[in-house]
Amino acid sequence: MTAAAPRLVVGLGNPGSEYTQTRHNAGFWFCERLADQLGTRFAHESRFHGLVANAREAGVWLLMPQTFMNRSGQAIGALARFYRIQPAEILVVHDELDIPPGQLRLKFGGGLGGHNGLKDTSAHLGTNDYWRLRIGIGHPGDRNEVVNFVLKPARCEEQALIDEAIDRALLAWPKIAAGDWNTATQRLNARPAAPKPPKAPKAPRAPDNSKDESTP
Repeated sequence: MTAAAPRLVVGLGNPGSEYTQTRHNAGFWFCERLADQLGTRFAHESRFHGLVANAREAGVWLLMPQTFMNRSGQAIGALARFYRIQPAEILVVHDELDIPPGQLRLKFGGGLGGHNGLKDTSAHLGTNDYWRLRIGIGHPGDRNEVVNFVLKPARCEEQALIDEAIDRALLAWPKIAAGDWNTATQRLNARPAAPKPPKAPKAPRAPDNSKDESTP
């Protein structure tokens, strides 16, 4: 499906150095790397309650709300209203508990999965009909541990998988920027191939001790 190209990409997370490396900031990680890829930098914009970058050549705004996760919509709504950006032209990038590290899901609309950042975004936009890129962070296995889990750094092996997933998302950015959501969705929602098990080492050949009968 070729639809409206995104005019606003939002990464969800929490402001402050104490949250920089936590799982809940996966959306920030993506936006920071996309800004580098597009050759733009963030600056604080108080009227938009966040860090904002304008990638003029790409025709897209980047936003990292500085209002804390459960008030993300305040920043998104302010910028979208000011520049008359429609919800269908917005891509929100966020962490996702129900997807394992290393996997992604790109989707339009639908439920909010209990994500507080999405809840506030939908409240301020007045709709669920915007694009989301969900970055898998895994689940602690106990819902009572979710808050503690998302506000802690990922384990080293998990972080490596998350970083690889963000790499794949950035490779798909040209398709997203062109509004070719169908191709981008097919690429990003496909599960990465499992690594092949290492080949078993070949057994050493037994030495040939047979004596050549023609040898004296």
